[in-house]
Amino acid sequence: MAHGAVRLLAATLALGIAALPGAVRAAPKNPPTGALAYHRDSGSFGYAVNARDSRSARIAALKQCGHPKCEIVASLSKDCGAVANGPKKFVASRGATRQEAEARALRLCGESCEVVGWACPR
Repeated sequence: MAHGAVRLLAATLALGIAALPGAVRAAPKNPPTGALAYHRDSGSFGYAVNARDSRSARIAALKQCGHPKCEIVASLSKDCGAVANGPKKFVASRGATRQEAEARALRLCGESCEVVGWACPR
């Protein structure tokens, strides 16, 4: 077989293998991304999970929150977040699970606080 024919055969085989249904290509995988938005005075809460990037998550959480003065209080990536509100302050916290995030937020917020929202991107 001539040298040019060998190259042509190799290129054809490479293209054929890449086109097979079982051929797998490595695609970059972004970790789950999310955000929490909150406006204390109105009690408005919004969240986003599994967004394609941090910016998209923040925009979606603010839209869902709905109040013009909502603010992002936590960005999430592979972790959960919770917001606790009380008479004196509010706290946003993160944790490996919903329960961990809520417990941490309540502990940091103090007495008479309650969880007003949570989210877990997965």
